[in-house]
Amino acid sequence: QVQLVESGGGLVQPGGSLRLSCVASGINFRFYGMAWYRQAPGAQRELVARITSGSITNYAESVKGRFTISRDNAKNMVFLRMESLKPEDTAVYYCYADSAYWGQGTQVTVSS
Repeated sequence: QVQLVESGGGLVQPGGSLRLSCVASGINFRFYGMAWYRQAPGAQRELVARITSGSITNYAESVKGRFTISRDNAKNMVFLRMESLKPEDTAVYYCYADSAYWGQGTQVTVSS
């Protein structure tokens, strides 16, 4: 049974930082590209950042220079470090294993 479990979301002030974590089970993690998506209320789910099995990364333009995706294959984990957070980053953030599996999401709220 495949599971992706996110953690690390919460309420943060504008300009603050958070680190999201996702732990995977039931898949051969090191062979999967992994990604973080987000979905704000009333909006479509959008790609935030992606990391290939070879650790090549790419980012949405809106988060370049502020967010960093990384992975730890020994722990079956993928991370999203988010800095200089803005209110428009408020969303549910989802972990995704190409091209098949989703986590349940973790809420990130950026507000003063």
